[in-house]
Amino acid sequence: MMTNRLRRGAAIAASAALALTLAACGGGTEESGGAAGGAEKGTEDNPVRIGVVGASDPQWEIFQDLAEEEGIFVEIENFSDYNQPNPALADGDLDLNQFQHLLYLAQYNQADDQDLTPIGATAVYPLGLYSLKHGSVEEIPEGGEVAIPNDVTNQGRALYVLEEAGLIALNDDAPLVPDPTDVDEASSKVTVTPVEANQTVVALDSVDASVVNNDFVDDAGLNPQEAIFADNAASEGARPYINVWVARAEDAENETYQRLVEIHKSPEVVEALQESSGGTASIADQSPEELQQILAEVEASLNQ
Repeated sequence: MMTNRLRRGAAIAASAALALTLAACGGGTEESGGAAGGAEKGTEDNPVRIGVVGASDPQWEIFQDLAEEEGIFVEIENFSDYNQPNPALADGDLDLNQFQHLLYLAQYNQADDQDLTPIGATAVYPLGLYSLKHGSVEEIPEGGEVAIPNDVTNQGRALYVLEEAGLIALNDDAPLVPDPTDVDEASSKVTVTPVEANQTVVALDSVDASVVNNDFVDDAGLNPQEAIFADNAASEGARPYINVWVARAEDAENETYQRLVEIHKSPEVVEALQESSGGTASIADQSPEELQQILAEVEASLNQ
């Protein structure tokens, strides 16, 4: 079903991706760089400024060292919450940021009338299905109840997790970001109960299973490795949740920025990223064109 939805959005997505590419051509050189006034980026005097949330993560020190070995100087700027890095990038206070998935980026672009653009993929951090009553998805009985987060971002993704696990079916005309009204109840094995995201863990005592947001897994004492199901970067339902490198549209083809995306894929950086995620990160390798197409479809879906 997801494949059909992607196919229906392909024409719109391809057009939007082409527009982004054309927009990037005017500034897609190493000399572009927002507030730097055209000066070459990546030098010691004019480092590439990258906004992240969680700069203490060991991956960033390793990444900086590897970049500097290639003569690219990087300044990592830490932000305390997710609301800050996109405005800072749009305003030219940053050159890149790397903290968000595509759905979050789409919501920001729509709300603020921006065209920030993904230029590289990093990983999907799986959303897991947990149960205190059943040791596998197959053990969940017909007519069972599953709790899911009720916020827009995680609710839609939770439904895809359950669809991928074979527990529910979504209607053929379900949007890219579905809600419980898009569930084909007659074809589904379980019912879904939306609750506050932090209550999905509490609900584990009374439901057959819960889809638990990663933010609450550790606090609840759950082991990500013990989830009875989780999505991954290869699944179509997880595509809106690919974490990405983001630039201003005019800098999307900047060669220095593209090289930094490649450096971040180095084995040393990936190993540190995996350690920080407890081994749960699913590394993503979609091209910038693929990411821009997915973003365009997500944005179109949000307009429906």
